[in-house]
Amino acid sequence: MIESALETVPLEVVAHKILLIRGQKVMLDSDLAEFYEVDTKRLNEQVRRNTGRFPSDFMFQLSKEEVGQGIHHTPSLNTA
Repeated sequence: MIESALETVPLEVVAHKILLIRGQKVMLDSDLAEFYEVDTKRLNEQVRRNTGRFPSDFMFQLSKEEVGQGIHHTPSLNTA
């Protein structure tokens, strides 16, 4: 299921889901879950259960201030 989901998501769609937060390009868990065709809750559960498979900086929690400020999309990405 994961492989087929990745093959069907156009690069342009993925590029538009990339955000700039804390100076890093990131994707929201809800967007990743949508790409993998799973619930966001399940994606987060699997990441927590398999922490050894992910780099330490793979995931972070937004602060209340960051959520309140909104999220800024990156101005341009090279999708070629």
